[in-house]
Amino acid sequence: MDIENNLVEIFRSRSAGPFLFLGSGFSRRYLRLEDWKGLLSKFCVTGKPFEYYLSSANGNYPKVAALLAKDFNEHWWAAPEYEKSVERFKSKIKDETSALRIEICNYLATLDQSKAKESDYSEEVKLLANLNVDGVITTNWDMFIEQLFPEYKTYIGQEELLFSNPQEIGEIYKIHGCSTNSDSLVLTDSDYNSFDQKNTYLAAKLITLFVEHPVVFIGYSISDENISSLLKAISGCIGKDNIEQLRKNLIFVQRLSAGEEPNISDTYLTIDGIQIPLVLVKTNDFLPVYKAIHSTKRKIPARVLRYCKEQLYELVQSSEPEKKICVVDIDEIETKDDVEFLVGVGVAQQDFVGPSPIGYASVSKNELFEDLLHENKGYDCEQILKHVAPKACKSTPNIPVFMYLNKLGIASEEAYRESGYQIDKVVFRDVKKLRMDTYKKPYFRNYRHMNMDQIIEACTPENAAAYIPFLSAEKIDTETLRQFLIDNEEKFDYGVSNYASSFRKLAALYDRLKWGW
Repeated sequence: MDIENNLVEIFRSRSAGPFLFLGSGFSRRYLRLEDWKGLLSKFCVTGKPFEYYLSSANGNYPKVAALLAKDFNEHWWAAPEYEKSVERFKSKIKDETSALRIEICNYLATLDQSKAKESDYSEEVKLLANLNVDGVITTNWDMFIEQLFPEYKTYIGQEELLFSNPQEIGEIYKIHGCSTNSDSLVLTDSDYNSFDQKNTYLAAKLITLFVEHPVVFIGYSISDENISSLLKAISGCIGKDNIEQLRKNLIFVQRLSAGEEPNISDTYLTIDGIQIPLVLVKTNDFLPVYKAIHSTKRKIPARVLRYCKEQLYELVQSSEPEKKICVVDIDEIETKDDVEFLVGVGVAQQDFVGPSPIGYASVSKNELFEDLLHENKGYDCEQILKHVAPKACKSTPNIPVFMYLNKLGIASEEAYRESGYQIDKVVFRDVKKLRMDTYKKPYFRNYRHMNMDQIIEACTPENAAAYIPFLSAEKIDTETLRQFLIDNEEKFDYGVSNYASSFRKLAALYDRLKWGW
């Protein structure tokens, strides 16, 4: 059975793009993260075996966590191996569960996309990194999803989601907390009780998402309590008579049982007598699922659409709405403040900068980048600098110009000023503008000690392209950078990659470092 084509048909029949709903199996698959038992067992350091806690809690893992946390707290304050951690985090201790939460977060911080790239599923990771899904919901605590979708806005915990105005595009909802905030983890039985009490409010917040978007569940058992309780709350909001609205919107991806063949089928999940329709995909190879999602991707990155929705929301809410129309290149939109009021957005034919007044052939931005990397076009440098580059610069400063200047013998600011060329927007651009703000925190948290080769090795190409500009110039080898850009040349095109702006900015940096002054 053709899983990919069946899913493509489902996704294309929906006006809204898909959401991913990711569970612990997702992190086990790509990061080799332990299951509940394995994770908690790592912190059984007080002499009592894990089975002691399991029997004391009657097999209830959140209760196991609460019992273990109490003993771990006593150990943590006195153990030599945690001495540095105590000194660093003692001010964050709030109760007897805090120490365990902190050390779980410290452990999860050691898991990143480099492990996923080294896994048996590196091809899946490569495709995942370039998906343009509308958003992600997850009960996972680790940071892998943020590394896959670094430009998405993250909401941590129920509270942050309930009291915010999510736009349902370009967002990550970490409903069980995140390792960046140890207090946010839904870990113990008390945490789960608190979560369940607010589940109806969470369901109400997410109901339009489930009705309008296909939601692809990966890393969960079909009988997972976290999922069944949320679907129960959502079905309660929708009402029994309207439950068919969810048909084809709930897609569960499950691993094959022994002897099974890959297949896709319509089925039902029965919760408290209510039959909830869903699509069940059974496969050990997730590439067809990701390819189906990728084939229906938008031409505009999800982050840009979110900025537009945020500004439109603020415009409607404001008593003094702005009366401006802003035309800005898609490369330059990094925050919602870059969009003042949007009348329309699209990937226009502006990539072609048009013929020069004297008939020089039409040249696209991508052709300029190709010439930068391969020096194979044989362009007249003067024509490029006089006619092509100035037109291209009107929409974006991510244009290679230093190579053409250098070939004309212009290798200093003084020589440029004397030349009379009108490309100041590129030449005098602050190099810091080539860095994307959304990547600043993760770069300094995880990669500031790495050189360029290590970043390329550890990260997906999409992430590496955004992190490299944070390196100092002396740490960037231009030939290695050129080869990296050539290896990912197709990703300069928005029709291929949602992260084209990262690669174009990196190419502009290469142009400056290799040929500039």
